[in-house]
Amino acid sequence: QVQLVESGGGLVQAGSSLRLSCAASRRIFSSYAMGWFRQAPGKEREFVAAISWSGGSTYYADSMKGRSTISRDNAKNTVYLQMDSLKPEDTAVYWCAAGFQFHDSDYVRERRYGYWGQGTQVTVSS
Repeated sequence: QVQLVESGGGLVQAGSSLRLSCAASRRIFSSYAMGWFRQAPGKEREFVAAISWSGGSTYYADSMKGRSTISRDNAKNTVYLQMDSLKPEDTAVYWCAAGFQFHDSDYVRERRYGYWGQGTQVTVSS
């Protein structure tokens, strides 16, 4: 069983930065692809960013390209999402998720992720 715990959310002003962290409970974290998803009020959950198990490949939603960076530290069993130039429309609950044996097309697919954290709220005020 893989347990994921997000942290780093909060209330910030537009234009600010936040770094979300997701700590995993097991050593096999290094074998898992990791992703970040978010859900804004009244909207469906959507893909934000993902990273391969090795960290060699990263994937971003169009809305986050150029404003965010996903990274991982396998020694610390932690994945990070650095978000810059935050906008009010970035307000959402953010989840990290883990999945195994991904093809390139799998990273943006919510259903391919088998493990999820509890979510962390990010609120961006205008």
